[in-house]
Amino acid sequence: MAEHHTGPAELGAPMDYKEHEKTYNLFISGAKVGSAIVAALLIAMAAGFFGHAGFLGGVLIFIVLTIASVVLLR
Repeated sequence: MAEHHTGPAELGAPMDYKEHEKTYNLFISGAKVGSAIVAALLIAMAAGFFGHAGFLGGVLIFIVLTIASVVLLR
């Protein structure tokens, strides 16, 4: 039932640290931008639903906040 390994252990390929750092930085920047977009969406929904902005005002607020947050997070 159990596997019996008799050969040397396979450790995989050596780690590519430059590629690892690029992937990590891309993930972190994606998480920041994604969080900013979700926050902008929540603010725009609150302005549209509970304020006097209406649907088009909420969409405009969402677009402005999204562009501003993406520019500021670069």
